[in-house]
Amino acid sequence: MRIIYLHQYFTTPDMAGGTRSYEMARRLVEVGHEVHMVTSWREPSTMHNWFDTEISGIKVHWLPVQYANSMSFRERIMAFIRFAISSARKAASLKGDVIFATSTPLTIALPGIYASIRSRIPLVFEVRDLWPELPQAMGVVKNPLVLAGMSLLEWMSYRAATACIALAPGIKEGIARRSPKNRRITMIPNGCDLNLFKPGRREDLNLAGIRPNDCVAIFTGAHGMANGLDAVLDAARVLLDRNRKDIVLVFIGDGKLKPHLKERARSEGLENCRFFDPIPKNQLNHLVSCCDIGLMILDDVPAFYYGTSPNKFFDYISSGLPVVNNYPGWLAGMIHEHHCGEPVPPRNPQAFADALCKLADNPELRREYGQNARHLAEQAFSRENLATEFVAFLEINSR
Repeated sequence: MRIIYLHQYFTTPDMAGGTRSYEMARRLVEVGHEVHMVTSWREPSTMHNWFDTEISGIKVHWLPVQYANSMSFRERIMAFIRFAISSARKAASLKGDVIFATSTPLTIALPGIYASIRSRIPLVFEVRDLWPELPQAMGVVKNPLVLAGMSLLEWMSYRAATACIALAPGIKEGIARRSPKNRRITMIPNGCDLNLFKPGRREDLNLAGIRPNDCVAIFTGAHGMANGLDAVLDAARVLLDRNRKDIVLVFIGDGKLKPHLKERARSEGLENCRFFDPIPKNQLNHLVSCCDIGLMILDDVPAFYYGTSPNKFFDYISSGLPVVNNYPGWLAGMIHEHHCGEPVPPRNPQAFADALCKLADNPELRREYGQNARHLAEQAFSRENLATEFVAFLEINSR
């Protein structure tokens, strides 16, 4: 089977960011399928036209379209539109047996629909975030015409697709609400790369300024509006007021709000907050495994509660880290049910600090939670098992 795989933000383990599409495409190649990944080259470049590489047997078609989390909303929209137009022509020219398109952004549906109609082949659509529900709930998009256009595109996407994949239970419900009756929908969440992220040794942690006896809580990923990282700095303030300088909060990543967060930490004297640049996933794994606590943080937006499937959570539990989670929903429920961390209420820095102190002061509890987390990763979220489900679902719905 020849698969045209559309993902604007395809990432390999040598890059910073989530690698779901790489892992799924690699498994498709391993079972004998031919995969053409249509994606963008986001770094600054003197090139303007498509260029091709091959990675782990995946035939990757790159279009230089610069993109960064620090870009304005208008700049992002222009990047989305440019890629959508160019990738539509590219996907249609490749001629495959099935189109697979994964959001975000939602505009990836445009080349998926176009190539599906033009080549007369099925479209399978994967939804990572519900649009326009999420940006509307966050207040990022307020223009009623833009929201109406996004809602129309969402409606069109679900009707053009033969089948849909959701990454979280709330996303699956959202697709079902707007899809034709009996549309085939399955949930395949982000997964755990169990051979990449493994429990490590605390003494192997190599970060500037970290003392041997510090308890290190790590956050990895985007520093944007959705992430609500001011909540971590609020807890950092409480920890310093309690003279708990032994609990260090480490931030790995980038995003539009990172300068604000660094300036706030500097101006308020939050010396327990340390910021570092993004690093490739095949280096990040060693760092995460040597920390003590994983921080699963999002802004307090109800649409997030059951509508996200964050990579970082699965990296933490693979690494055997207890997780402190600051919003309710399906992940908080799992953490509570499987005793692999401390869910805390949103907008409550005292409770957040209490959870960090509890784990810092109880190494045996940290170890127990960490073992439970790794067990949950192995039993429920193995990437190998989820990829097998993914391949089977795509094969069935390509006919």
